[in-house]
Amino acid sequence: MANAYTEASIKTLSSTEHIRLRPGMYIGRLGNGAHAEDGIYVLLKETIDNSVDEFAMGNGKRIEIELSEREVIVRDYGRGIPLGKLVECVSVINTGAKYDSQTFQKSVGLNGVGQKAVNALSLSYTAQSIRDGQTKIVEFAQGRLVKEGKVAHCSERSGTLIRFTPDAALFGADWRFRPEFIEDLLWNYAFLNRGLTLTLNGRAFRSAGGLRDLLEKNLTVETLYPIIHLEGPDIEIAMTHGAHYGEEYYSFVNGQHTTMGGTHQLAFREAVVNTLRNFYKKDFEAADIRQAIVAAVSVRVQEPVFESQTKTKLGSTEVGPGGPTIKEFIGKFVQQTLDVYLHKNKATADALLAKIQESERERKDLAGIRNLARQRAKKASLHNRKLRDCRQHLGTRAALAEQSTLFIVEGDSAAGSLTACRDVQTQAVFALKGKPLNTYGLSKKVIYENEEFHLLQSALNIEDGLDGLRYNRVVIATDADVDGMHIRLLLISFFLQFFPEVIAAGHLYILETPLFRVRNKRRTIYCYSETEKQAASAALGAGHEITRFKGLGEISASEFKDFIGENIRLEPVSLAHLHDSEELLGFYMGKNTPRRQEFIIDNLRVEKDLVETLSPAA
Repeated sequence: MANAYTEASIKTLSSTEHIRLRPGMYIGRLGNGAHAEDGIYVLLKETIDNSVDEFAMGNGKRIEIELSEREVIVRDYGRGIPLGKLVECVSVINTGAKYDSQTFQKSVGLNGVGQKAVNALSLSYTAQSIRDGQTKIVEFAQGRLVKEGKVAHCSERSGTLIRFTPDAALFGADWRFRPEFIEDLLWNYAFLNRGLTLTLNGRAFRSAGGLRDLLEKNLTVETLYPIIHLEGPDIEIAMTHGAHYGEEYYSFVNGQHTTMGGTHQLAFREAVVNTLRNFYKKDFEAADIRQAIVAAVSVRVQEPVFESQTKTKLGSTEVGPGGPTIKEFIGKFVQQTLDVYLHKNKATADALLAKIQESERERKDLAGIRNLARQRAKKASLHNRKLRDCRQHLGTRAALAEQSTLFIVEGDSAAGSLTACRDVQTQAVFALKGKPLNTYGLSKKVIYENEEFHLLQSALNIEDGLDGLRYNRVVIATDADVDGMHIRLLLISFFLQFFPEVIAAGHLYILETPLFRVRNKRRTIYCYSETEKQAASAALGAGHEITRFKGLGEISASEFKDFIGENIRLEPVSLAHLHDSEELLGFYMGKNTPRRQEFIIDNLRVEKDLVETLSPAA
């Protein structure tokens, strides 16, 4: 029988085989490096984490990272891995010193998996330990030991050196490190570990101000009041308010950036609300207090429990065995220190109160408009088919919730092609009607007065923040022409203006679709650039034809299916300095026509032989 279930059906994999077969269980995702959460950065982070843990235990104040095109070297000056256990520590799962809480009191890694995953997912991997004048080197290929050196004398300082090259067979032939993501990673390490110096190809990353420096780096416009910086044993907080919409948090546990938040971030959000209500002796709405807040919170706990191996969300409820809950620990610290700070800094207290009252007034002004918009949307939904929803959504326990995606397309033609071939379980489609409104400089009132934006906000379920976001990926899918680019810019402006946290949390993407189809009777090649088109033409030789796709509606459903399936190309929308977007938006979207005209004239390029560059077949 083809589907016989016998003893022969049962397989036992080695740890290395399992990691390579199911890498998502260990590093979250693969990816080619286009997104900050892609696996190649997780490999680097897992390696640096071990060195940072050494520093946290008082061993070594410098970590050196050397990055070439494909190879990474991380060298620390800690105690070095015990030489007799070097092979086991980098290749055998559930082996390490971090099970002994006396040795690593508050480290990031506790399960002995991280470095083994780095080893297994690397084409080549070398570990060298230098300890008390002796050294040992071990070499691996795709997680398999290929050479174990003997213990030898060494005059170098004690520490560990890890060298690895991520495996292109897993991450794709086009994978590459993006320096901006690595620099952000190293800055976070520096902010959280004052006294530690990290270098990237000789460039130093260090911080004297901790989380205050983190906010100052990410806030490049004037805030409503000076950054509040509070510190205590195992906790550090920095916070301020701006003039934007939404909430923005940077949360950390034992030096690990928990990009998805967790119990510590929830506890902080609640503690700020309770403290300010008590301080001002008024029961403000929580949303009014937190509107436009930008904050960073870092805690150190014993034996942290994360919701996945990638450690992006804290699940712990206690700061340590027998200790207080995280909610109690953070709540007590914020209540005591923030209350004292505001009593000592009246100007800050007054500015904070004015911001809360402004948010309260705006919320009340919007109340009537919001109710009318909801009634209109409810009525419209009976006849409006702009949203073709999927069945599984983010925030639910559905098996594929993390894959939930909303495509925002222009017009019914593109929506029809995409809807016909989408995965109805995880892919939803929202069709725009023409060009959306330019929202730059407008208040949130416009969302409720503009039916299309209100329907989009409702589809995403982000009116009250990201907690209710229904799709993990929000994908702008517009035509690759001038109008499509303009619509893309208008949509990005909308998110920047009113929901910047969607971008900050890495949920917004641009769909890349092919510009050309090059084919002959035997083979079809889809090309995303002029260079790819020329290469495809050369590969197919004489007798091929070239089709230029002007819009998504021209691509048949059978073709479109491949572009939104396993081979989907998504470009993440990211902004390193989120609050530096005001000047950028003001230039491109504001009323500064003479300035823009001057820029266009100064940068205009004329292609004299444009027609000759196109092949006759095009």
